[in-house]
Amino acid sequence: MTLSGERFRVVYCLAGSETQARVTAQRICLEQTVELPEEVVPAGFIRDEVVGRIEIFETGPTGFEVTISYAVETVGAELTQFINIIFGNISILPGVKVLRFELTPTLFEKFHGPRWGRAGIRELLKVPKRPLLCAALKPIGFSAVQLAEMAYQLALGGIDLIKDDHGLTNQIFAPFEDRVRRCADAVARANEQTGERSLYVPNVTAPFDQILARAHFAKESGAGGLLICPAVTGLDAMRQLANEEHLGLPILSHPAFQGSYLTASENGMSHFSLLGQLTRLAGADAVIFPNYGGRFAFSKEECLSIVAGTETVMSNVKAIFPCPGGGMTLERIPELLEVFGQEVIFLMGGGLIGHSPDLRANACHFRGLVNRLS
Repeated sequence: MTLSGERFRVVYCLAGSETQARVTAQRICLEQTVELPEEVVPAGFIRDEVVGRIEIFETGPTGFEVTISYAVETVGAELTQFINIIFGNISILPGVKVLRFELTPTLFEKFHGPRWGRAGIRELLKVPKRPLLCAALKPIGFSAVQLAEMAYQLALGGIDLIKDDHGLTNQIFAPFEDRVRRCADAVARANEQTGERSLYVPNVTAPFDQILARAHFAKESGAGGLLICPAVTGLDAMRQLANEEHLGLPILSHPAFQGSYLTASENGMSHFSLLGQLTRLAGADAVIFPNYGGRFAFSKEECLSIVAGTETVMSNVKAIFPCPGGGMTLERIPELLEVFGQEVIFLMGGGLIGHSPDLRANACHFRGLVNRLS
């Protein structure tokens, strides 16, 4: 048997001495494909083509960077197996970090990425230029009636995307179906009054056998997008939502449970590869992440690397919106506009709710601030 010869590449950063890093690189080649000791790998096409292949080994700024290529046939046509190949068993090894990956035409044909992307969301909202605004409905414990009133006030104030907090699922305080119906209706009423187009984005993070049903219910109820935590549900669940022809809604990806992949300096995946490239490949139209200087520990450089991952050229895969949040305040908007530019969604929760008792006025202030500075 012979393979096509088409190979995709993954760049890893490896810790330790050069000798240790070279040993680890060779181990990755075997572990991520045949999962056998080198001496028992069958000769012929398995040894020559199936086993990972070291293409480049060089010194990087924080360790040794090795580019390893894999035959496209090892992936099949499955995103799940693609993730397994790039960072399956080796995620258990210390001192291994995925920096970035480079796909091939065959894989781009299999993985289409986001349905809408930046341009599509702008068209849906009829907002061609300025940064988009997003607000979170919270806290857990509010009733569906209370959350719907929040959604109504935020839409009246000009917020583009009004999303569930990622912790709102199907609790007794605000059951999923009741909450979604009420919030979608509230945003629709506000849109009729303002003549603008705010979108309600409910959270469909759920047990696997309920995700599609909740997503379809959300669309039938008038939701304008979907929020999902792909590390909780699995990235392929998000891909399925993106590819579902009868849904066709923009998807916001939330980073819950992804921190352990990102926060260690020598392990896991880079911000660029996970929150930029892989989230995009799995179908998100926007990726939420903790903004630098907020209540989490991402640096400015890490945030900008996510932005780079959302727009780096990946064949026909659309660029998606970076959506910084997590401790965002109105006072920082001028600074953040300088850093992130126009192609961004600013997400605010507590900072908007706590600005004053008048939520609609707070939203108007947020919108006016961005309009003046854009």
